[in-house]
Amino acid sequence: MTILKVTEMHCEKCVERITNALNEGGLKFSVSLPDQTVTIDGCDSCVKTAVEKLDDLGFSAEKID
Repeated sequence: MTILKVTEMHCEKCVERITNALNEGGLKFSVSLPDQTVTIDGCDSCVKTAVEKLDDLGFSAEKID
């Protein structure tokens, strides 16, 4: 699992937009608004796809350990 910090995520609408985009990408993930994180369950390619999808939405994502 890889955790991405998404500091621009501020509301449920952000969560909805992220969820829809990542579902379209066929990814296994979870989104936490209180933590401002997206957890990706998959390989490096899945993480790359998630980062690209987030970027397309205008969110920057930083990998945290």
